[in-house]
Amino acid sequence: MAAGTGLYRDHGVVLRTYKLGEADRIVVFATQNHGKVRAVAKGVRKTRSKFGARLEPLSHVALQLYPGRDLDIVTQAETVDHFRAIREDFDRYSRGVAMLEAIDQLCLEGESNPRFYQMLVGALRALAERDSPLMVSAFYFKLLAQEGVQPELDVCVACGDAVDLVAFDVHEGGALCRSCRSGVSLSSPALQLLRLVLGGGLVEALAVPPSPATDEIDALATMAMEHHLERRLKSLRTLDRA
Repeated sequence: MAAGTGLYRDHGVVLRTYKLGEADRIVVFATQNHGKVRAVAKGVRKTRSKFGARLEPLSHVALQLYPGRDLDIVTQAETVDHFRAIREDFDRYSRGVAMLEAIDQLCLEGESNPRFYQMLVGALRALAERDSPLMVSAFYFKLLAQEGVQPELDVCVACGDAVDLVAFDVHEGGALCRSCRSGVSLSSPALQLLRLVLGGGLVEALAVPPSPATDEIDALATMAMEHHLERRLKSLRTLDRA
């Protein structure tokens, strides 16, 4: 809930929605200035609702809200980006929902986190332009880096040796050498790709076509994010079946 008693404006991405009563819907936003916001959109389930279609998951909207006692109330919503290219492609939609779930779990209600908002909007725009096999995994690793848990990839996280890195362990926090190996195997191509993602080469990494290395990174990103959250990500089960 926003501080103060008057109307306030913000930009946000719809993370998820659920029904309230016969005509209303609770909408969860990742906003630019107010963190995660839960708000009631009154009457949006009615056929003639003036902004119901603008408040679907993935929608990027300019909002006006009124602080309520328990939940804020959406009084206005204008579409900034509907991300039609994502909605019309099942694979992209599945990837987009996987991004929304991670942000939903990491973003705190009422605690401003403009960086998460910016990262989500940027990732969705990139996904709308290109359905890269590394889009979700790169997003997850970037989020983890923002959370202060970027994995160590240049030296063995156990002994500090910089050569022969052959494994990755989320519990240890990064790559391990042959002598210290634990966790899961890590191929040299996957290690190089992951270094690109986290070392300033994201655009180059996203242009890489599907390969065993991109599959490895997908699996590592899922393990790393779920380890950090201490819970399973439901959307990834759908993505696995896509």
